[in-house]
Amino acid sequence: MTDSGSGSGPGFGPGSGSVPASGPPAAWHRHVGRCVLLDGFHALKHALRFGAEVPVAVTSDRAGALALADELAPDVREALAGLLTEVPHATYASLVARPHPTAVAALAVRPSRAAGLEALARPPRSAPVVVLDQPRNLGNAGAVIRLAAGFGATGVVTTGTLDPWHPTVVRGGAGLHFATVVERLEVAELPPGPVFALDPEGEDIRGLKLPDEALLAFGSERSGLSRELRARADHLVALPMRPQVSSYNLATSVAMTLYHWSAGGGAPQMP
Repeated sequence: MTDSGSGSGPGFGPGSGSVPASGPPAAWHRHVGRCVLLDGFHALKHALRFGAEVPVAVTSDRAGALALADELAPDVREALAGLLTEVPHATYASLVARPHPTAVAALAVRPSRAAGLEALARPPRSAPVVVLDQPRNLGNAGAVIRLAAGFGATGVVTTGTLDPWHPTVVRGGAGLHFATVVERLEVAELPPGPVFALDPEGEDIRGLKLPDEALLAFGSERSGLSRELRARADHLVALPMRPQVSSYNLATSVAMTLYHWSAGGGAPQMP
């Protein structure tokens, strides 16, 4: 899973070339062009919690999905009961590239880009923006979005060719794209705010307080920070690391940095 990927629509299994005239598959095909795939129960659960518009949802095991809701997500159980339509497993499998163990799939309308950009730029921000500079790994990008949502970050911005709304990224993010802003921008288009860029030669993060309005920038898994991002950086920041250890995983680096920010008083609000 190292390709950057550029498609944003869901993948389709065998037999997807013919569009049914009616029923859930027909509704699926009507909406697929403007929607993103929610792959699995947990992705659908999170999307509903954070206000996603979900025009169609299918499962080959409705009773099992609602039992999961009773156990893990009673807050969205009623919404799920109203949305989920049971279809034969072969029909469900034809709509997705890889059937999920929970046998649930849905389509959600992608949030407005204009609204996302406005939220990223609106001062004063109460939480940092995570910037992934030319990331390559789709799964890592999804894990970072999940982390950012958990910490209450304002958003995640990617530069470069990776589509942060690629189905594999949405799957890795467990539907939490709808809990934060997720956009792709050029370095010159980044929202205002001081850029704290992670770099082994930077200042030890343990001596710094990261402001809420910061942009926390992380280089690619392979080549680190791009020249453009390094030139835009206001501060270079290093994570503590034992000598002769090459690097941390991207998602681990983001988690450590967001935790350091939250420990300074920026923890997310609890219900």
